[in-house]
Amino acid sequence: MRVERGWIGVCTMGESFGRVRFALFGLLTVLAINVPMTGPATANDEAGFQRWVSEFRAEAVAQGVPAALYDEAFQGVRLNPKIVELDGRQPEFVTPLWEYLDRAVSDQRIANGRAKRVEYAQTLEAISARYGVAPEVLTAFWGIESNFGSNRGSFNVIEALATLGYDGRRERFGRTQLIEALKILKNGDTTPDKLVGSWAGAMGHTQFIPTSYAAYAADFNGDGRRDIWAEDPTDALASTANYLVEFGWNGEEPWGFHVALPPSFDYSVADGPKFTTAAWADRGLVLANGGDLPRGFSDAQLITPAGAGGPAFLALNNFRVIMRYNNATSYALAVSLLSERIDGRPARTFAWPEGVRLLKRDEREELQRGLTQLGFDTGGVDGVLGRNTRAAIRLFQKTHGIAPDGYATADLLEKVRARLRGEDINRPVTRSEVREMQTLLTNLGFDTQGVDGIPGRRTRSAISQFQKSRGVLADGEPTITLLGALRLADRAQ
Repeated sequence: MRVERGWIGVCTMGESFGRVRFALFGLLTVLAINVPMTGPATANDEAGFQRWVSEFRAEAVAQGVPAALYDEAFQGVRLNPKIVELDGRQPEFVTPLWEYLDRAVSDQRIANGRAKRVEYAQTLEAISARYGVAPEVLTAFWGIESNFGSNRGSFNVIEALATLGYDGRRERFGRTQLIEALKILKNGDTTPDKLVGSWAGAMGHTQFIPTSYAAYAADFNGDGRRDIWAEDPTDALASTANYLVEFGWNGEEPWGFHVALPPSFDYSVADGPKFTTAAWADRGLVLANGGDLPRGFSDAQLITPAGAGGPAFLALNNFRVIMRYNNATSYALAVSLLSERIDGRPARTFAWPEGVRLLKRDEREELQRGLTQLGFDTGGVDGVLGRNTRAAIRLFQKTHGIAPDGYATADLLEKVRARLRGEDINRPVTRSEVREMQTLLTNLGFDTQGVDGIPGRRTRSAISQFQKSRGVLADGEPTITLLGALRLADRAQ
């Protein structure tokens, strides 16, 4: 599913095999449409929904939607309780990355992908010639998004988006997408009976939301319509190719490399700076098979999606372009690995940390609260392990001599719980670290009356004041945990 900047959590249609959900974070702000607020929806608030439909008609007409078309599109449209349920549902389970990949890049999907690659060879080659996106890559997107067209969704898109537009959680997204869906009908690209898709309004073989359809869909077969809903996948595949190229796809580069890291590697650089592959090689990285890392590529970013106990990859620009399509590392890996297998390349073998237990949502929220209480600010408590939470985890890990991979596991949660119980999981601080604490405390407005490296009464008092300001147990102890919290607070001010 395409995601504009903003966010939406939804199953990719082709992922019904695993009921896997992602919180997808894009990067464009969806434009708000100002219509009267009717209040949060409930599954049975049909009368309120119909009032909203009547009120929204004027806004749609003002946006260029013919009134007669609006009335036709909304014939029989009702508040859909299933969409309200799906929009509000929070999964209480976690599918580890390795299990997701086993399903996404299954033997059956590889076989089906190879068959589709042959069946649509002429079409795929023609699209590839125009856009520079390899046929196996397009086939992989097709497979992951809709299982090669067999699962394109069955929700009335107008009803789905109107329900989201009326519901209090996501009205901005729903209203914006609804206007664009109505314009699709206005432009004659399809008819109301064919405008079907996912519960969140993603449509066609490769699951475009309406705003992405408006910006990137392509009429490749030249029939005058950008028909991503047809049984023929040509326009949908070309639309995906066009989307990828618009965001910088380079047909001359791979997606990345599976690499091995040297001993005592600093995992804090993962998900961080981009270097040339030559620079990474100078840091001791080699290919996972022991070969030399190719040195001719720029902007390579190290990713360790299963932490220090799992495989490492150098992701190039094309990998990040895939993540523009769906902002999840697991999704980008699935597309990348499936494309390789469809192309006939051998299966890769990865050493996943299968004995590691990942966290359920309530545990992720507990981790965020615990880290914040200890002074490692996660930027909020929402159960989503985003950039801020991973940064807080890394700082906590580095503070306590753990490989700073930013990976949230049950073991990490136990360490946080132990610290909250007051158990000593820290090494002693050095005199130079006490001096750093005193400097940071003073910078933050907690006067230690000098920087001498001695944790005396005034320094302990300043520490206690800082701890109280952070909602942490004010014991006045100069620990490594405290130093990490001070560093984070100093960087944030």
